[in-house]
Amino acid sequence: MSEYHNPVLFEESITALITNESGIYTDATFGGGGHTAGILSRLSPDGRVIAFDRDSDAIANRIDDPRLELIHNNFRFIHNYILYKGYSDGIDGILADLGVSSHQFDTAERGFSFRYDAPLDMRMNTSSDITAADILNTYDEIGLEKLFRLYGELENSRKLAGLICRYRTERAISTTSDLRSAIEKALPAYADHKYLAKVYQSLRIEVNQEMKSLEKFLSGAAKSLHKGGRLVIITYHSLEDRMVKNFIRGGNVDGTVMKDIYGNTEAPLKAVNRKPVLPKEDEIRNNTRARSAKLRIAEKS
Repeated sequence: MSEYHNPVLFEESITALITNESGIYTDATFGGGGHTAGILSRLSPDGRVIAFDRDSDAIANRIDDPRLELIHNNFRFIHNYILYKGYSDGIDGILADLGVSSHQFDTAERGFSFRYDAPLDMRMNTSSDITAADILNTYDEIGLEKLFRLYGELENSRKLAGLICRYRTERAISTTSDLRSAIEKALPAYADHKYLAKVYQSLRIEVNQEMKSLEKFLSGAAKSLHKGGRLVIITYHSLEDRMVKNFIRGGNVDGTVMKDIYGNTEAPLKAVNRKPVLPKEDEIRNNTRARSAKLRIAEKS
């Protein structure tokens, strides 16, 4: 496996994805290339993989294989590229491993982790304009409260936003240590790391517009598959998992199930696994990032 990122639910996701060894597949989140390498290993010489990643660090992990095309862009544009490449009849399968890679967490200067004293960046695409520091220093109190409530599901989001706004009147919030100092009074006495993880998750989602990108991706992925094609997605937190589950069930991310005049659900996908596949205990022991992972599998109707 790649040192850049140890793929979660590797065997389960690859096995669920591949239905045709000569097919066309997409790895929507290339990262360290672990899942892509796994897909390629199961394909014949006629098979093909189109992979996406918006992080230039990930693009540097390019695999030397003529069956692979690696695209440096956001996976929200998947359907545009599938059409552009001439696969108007649809492809065989799409895999997405959502969230942050081990490399991004472990590279201090990227600012994804509170384990390091580093600039508050959190951009998955380092050429993007908005950083986490920009958000913390420019959003008003209402905007920050909404951000932490929606994306971190923090019950004291109003207090958190107020502390940040008061702190920045004295000095800018530029580093991870600045943020910790600003919100110290909001941190719980125990398990403060779990609270901080939710704060950082909120900021990361906003910086990278993750929920909007995921919604666009799901719609584009459904359009990009041919009948019987598979969509395989690994999620890590309740917000993205709920969005994926809703889309598979009803064809939209808000959970509304639309039906035709005959009472049939109008959704482009159908769930293959009624409940998500969870990592085994030995995988969680070897890779703590796996503990919150859920694998959902759907098929184009």
